[in-house]
Amino acid sequence: MFNRFKRQDRPSRINSGELITLPQPVLDSKTSIEAALQERRSIRDYTPESLSISEISQLLWAAQGITRLGGYRTAPSAGALYPLEVYLVSGQVDDLAAGIYRYSPEDHGLHLVLTGDFREDLSAAALGQDAIRNAPAVIVITGVFERTTVKYGNRGIQYVHMEVGSAAENVYLQAESLGLGTVFIGAFHDDRVSQLLNLDGQEQPLCIMPVGKSRH
Repeated sequence: MFNRFKRQDRPSRINSGELITLPQPVLDSKTSIEAALQERRSIRDYTPESLSISEISQLLWAAQGITRLGGYRTAPSAGALYPLEVYLVSGQVDDLAAGIYRYSPEDHGLHLVLTGDFREDLSAAALGQDAIRNAPAVIVITGVFERTTVKYGNRGIQYVHMEVGSAAENVYLQAESLGLGTVFIGAFHDDRVSQLLNLDGQEQPLCIMPVGKSRH
């Protein structure tokens, strides 16, 4: 089985009103954008070290954080419609319990979705990839296509896929700046990942990005 829980006996979704406020993102570093571009690589092998809540804060902000009044974000979006949602599957993060969380850009915080360590389940849903199982934390980016197609029709589907690439590259560059590694994973069973995250029928998983300290 890819999952420890059958759908009917999995823990229920926890009230999304429970918000965990993240540390404010840092807006400068010793790593230039040019250096991050030069050094960025896909990393699949991580040490067992945990991540800090500040590192998680920075990574999630890089993916979809708000950068100015009006809700503008770190990644571009067609028509400023923002179809992407970002989830954190936490396993070994200091000061954050293991669980599945949804990132709220407006609050720069996390809403708890499910408690427990689901990295093994997510790995199984992604064809057993070790990088997901062994990373201290995993970012999952999903898309609500209707937010974009309501304005742009079927062309909006392409726009959403473009946007997830932009958000993922932001995570790559931010990880490099933090001395971390990540990899963009697209090989997974959509239905299994959706079930694990308790997604509704309108929201679809688009990519999985395990994050950790590189062994090399």
